[in-house]
Amino acid sequence: MKTVLFLRSQLFSRPHFARSALRRYSGFTKPFTSQLPTIYALSTPAHQTSAIAIIRISGSLCKYIYSQLVRSNEKPPIRKAILRNIYLPTSFRAEQLHRQKESKLLLDSSLLLYFQAPHSFTGEDVLELHVHGGKAVVNSILKAIDSLHDRSSGKDIRFAFPGDFSRRAFQNGKFDLTQLEGIKDLIDSETESQRRSALSSFNGENKILFENWRMSIIENMAQLTAIIDFADDNSQEIDNTDQIFHVVENNITLLRDEIITFMRKVEKSTILQDGIKLVLLGAPNVGKSSLVNNLTNDDTSIVSDIPGTTRDSIDAMININGYKVIICDTAGIREQSSDKIEKLGIEKARKKSIQSDLCLFIVDPTDSLKLVPENILTHVLSDTFKDKRVIIVVNKNDLVSSGDMVKVVNKLQIKFGEKYPIVSVSCKTKKGIESLIETLTKNFKCLSQSNVDSSPIIVSKRVTEILKNDVLYGLEGFFSSKDFDNDIVLATENLKYAADGIAKITGQAIGIEDILDSVFSKFCIGK
Repeated sequence: MKTVLFLRSQLFSRPHFARSALRRYSGFTKPFTSQLPTIYALSTPAHQTSAIAIIRISGSLCKYIYSQLVRSNEKPPIRKAILRNIYLPTSFRAEQLHRQKESKLLLDSSLLLYFQAPHSFTGEDVLELHVHGGKAVVNSILKAIDSLHDRSSGKDIRFAFPGDFSRRAFQNGKFDLTQLEGIKDLIDSETESQRRSALSSFNGENKILFENWRMSIIENMAQLTAIIDFADDNSQEIDNTDQIFHVVENNITLLRDEIITFMRKVEKSTILQDGIKLVLLGAPNVGKSSLVNNLTNDDTSIVSDIPGTTRDSIDAMININGYKVIICDTAGIREQSSDKIEKLGIEKARKKSIQSDLCLFIVDPTDSLKLVPENILTHVLSDTFKDKRVIIVVNKNDLVSSGDMVKVVNKLQIKFGEKYPIVSVSCKTKKGIESLIETLTKNFKCLSQSNVDSSPIIVSKRVTEILKNDVLYGLEGFFSSKDFDNDIVLATENLKYAADGIAKITGQAIGIEDILDSVFSKFCIGK
């Protein structure tokens, strides 16, 4: 009985969880946020003109706003698009009638969509106005909605803050924080790989995973708590305390390993958000800048026959087969240079190549004597490059015969062995560029995934910090309790710390307002 009470206290000590449970089991559908102001905002880009603009309104006054804008007492149909004229509200008419004729009070003719609570994104009544995208039209309708605010008569209407709609959705139990952060990542995604990796949170896969972890911790806490409870009951004795602790220890070990594996997977996938750093390295005039321009399909770098044209590192963000790539063209590394600026560029090229995720080493097959300059060979074979991914690119293959190309490849294999793949291209004829892109894509996949069969996962920095500093810290604290003769109370407290950490991630924790402010401040207005 005490164990059951303990589990119930774990559930209902979290107000958000308790409210959601009460609404679910009692059939209560009134949104928890029903007493908050009705909010509105433009949900499509405000800085550019478009054919259609969507104004989103959420709150208990949606029907009132609808009736005022369309000048009708009819109720809006639920989940059905309707065409209506939008007028200046009655409150506006009196003060503007002397300046405008009645026919000019029409603002727009647009599609309207009404979603009744709780069957909407926010869990509140939601009204969407699909209006024409002209700035004058949008601004006039936003001002019209704002004019309906009258707190003295209970009409509390305000412009939405960043993330306001998503925050209401969370408060009404429509989504947890991981799902909403997934929505933000999905909106912010620039490439196909970023889109795919954001789906695990957006679809609720991470939510289910975190909830399973938390329930596993609570179930193991319950076993330990039972030992504590029955130890005070003279009529009951537990002789197998060590055995129970051993079972819990095995369970927590498996859980810890699963969390660590998940974090490693996330760490590998983080590169998709930041962009894979791809650096081009080689001697002067081997065609690095030409290759950059081929990969970016733009004149990103200056191309010239004069050796040493590129003095500084040039970065460009490109999309290669759905992967975000930060490509960097560097100064050519030569044996000696009297130019101080070029020397600085060469040193910067070395540092950039070391900091890169992937390095393209470009060689010129027409200069067989200086195919691989000694200083570059030393740099690429140094300890700093020991675990670096390198692809050797033989450029200008249109200038040499197939027999000479075989000799060049053999020389490169003698110098580097079978460690690095070799790809032959021509920046002039484009021959081999597709093969290079295919090789790059395979390396991008290996860089961003923990194994070939797994899909990348992106979670916020907030989540990774909590997993490390709260969840894993609590689990490691549980194992430390062995040093105190299997202190059951200490072990249980550490497990509770870990469970509370997961509650912070999903939004079930007590005192979560600061967390919510941090999460939703990063959202755009209208979301």
